Amino acid sequence: MKLHIHGKNVTITEAMLQTTQKKLSFLEKYFLIDEDTPANVSVKVYPNSLKVEVTILSKIAILRAEVSHEDYYAAIDLAIDKLEDQIRRQKTRLSRKHREKLSKAFIEQIDKTEEVKPIGVVKTKTISAEVMSLDDAIMRMEMLGHSFFIYTDEEEHQMAVVYKRLDGGYGLLETSPAK
Repeated sequence: MKLHIHGKNVTITEAMLQTTQKKLSFLEKYFLIDEDTPANVSVKVYPNSLKVEVTILSKIAILRAEVSHEDYYAAIDLAIDKLEDQIRRQKTRLSRKHREKLSKAFIEQIDKTEEVKPIGVVKTKTISAEVMSLDDAIMRMEMLGHSFFIYTDEEEHQMAVVYKRLDGGYGLLETSPAK
């Protein structure tokens, strides 16, 4: 950022210049401001206070903060806070403005690159459904760390599936012969 600082009824000291440069360089983390962005700082002294005006001419907008305070360093801090708030608002406004365009462009890009391929059987696995009780099936499922377990119910002698529900409980799918 190119800093231009001048004072009216006050001499700008080296400490004031360095502090201002340090504080304003913190704003360079935002994409609206780069090293070629001009920043004008005007310091005016009045009988009871001083006024600091900071104007930054960014590519997107003019950022301006004006603060009156008794202490120069406190005034610079308050001005930086105001500028950061303005930059955040500008970034939010830009992101909202371009959000719809970006989403459409993203969808078009996906449509161009993705071809819809039919999904077939990916893997075949054969299991033997052991005969056991429901409690044993739940215990085996938990020990394996699976979300479901297929077994043969020892009372009904039919294949069944026990599964873990999202609410933390268990569900049971029982089978019956086709009619």
